[in-house]
Amino acid sequence: MGNTSSANYTLHAKSSQFHWEGNGQLSIKTFTNGKAHYKTNKGYYAVEENRYLLLNEGSYSITIENQNEVESFCLFFKHGFSDHVFRTMNESTDRLLSDPFKETHSIGFFEKTYAISSTISHQIHQLKQHSSFNDSLWQEQQFHSIMQSILLEHIKSLKDLDSLDALRFSTRTELYKRISTAHEFIRACYDQQITLEEISRVACLSPNHLLRNYSKIYNKTPYQQISELRLQKSISLLKDLDYSMTDITFEVGLNNPVSFSKWFKQHTGISPLQFRKKVILDKNE
Repeated sequence: MGNTSSANYTLHAKSSQFHWEGNGQLSIKTFTNGKAHYKTNKGYYAVEENRYLLLNEGSYSITIENQNEVESFCLFFKHGFSDHVFRTMNESTDRLLSDPFKETHSIGFFEKTYAISSTISHQIHQLKQHSSFNDSLWQEQQFHSIMQSILLEHIKSLKDLDSLDALRFSTRTELYKRISTAHEFIRACYDQQITLEEISRVACLSPNHLLRNYSKIYNKTPYQQISELRLQKSISLLKDLDYSMTDITFEVGLNNPVSFSKWFKQHTGISPLQFRKKVILDKNE
């Protein structure tokens, strides 16, 4: 990737195996038909379908290791672009008229994955469908619209800070970033045997400090979050008859099929085999 920090642009590609590391500008990453893993000096991120990863300017690496071809569509924003859009959304018309090109301060987004809203999904789809459309004015308008939607999501995240106990805004912001780092690590590694100590270390928080604040933001404990992600993955794989019970057990990070069966029944009320039988019966109806 070259030095294109003075321009907004998109990158559309397909690959089942890919690795890259280097410096990039403010960007959002989306993927279909699989997922990608990112690593920065602050955390680990797994980007799946229906979510996007927002990264600030800086260094990072991406790895794709998938059986199928994964489609990526990433948007890169020129330096200062988000700051100017944010200013137009928040300052009065009088100030915007008196000094339309005023220098602004960098926002500093929360680096994490976000659920793709219907609005952002439509905007990205439009840009992807017309990415070869040679009309720079139309494309710039799309970038402005998408950035406004991203900024609205950022404002929602700022409201989550109110749930934290720290008095100073800067302290709440830093704590929120560290809890988000823990959350993203869980999302990226829930299919492995991760410990509370590992999660805490990645987030640079003591285990107790992490536990006390994680549920304030996500309304569940780290263990409950891991169980929820494993359950979602289990259900998805049980619907795919190509996966055996042993395959699914290791795909979701459990030790053996017996423990997986007990764990699944504890969370759903039925065994994995009963669930799969129901899937087969539903398909044959």
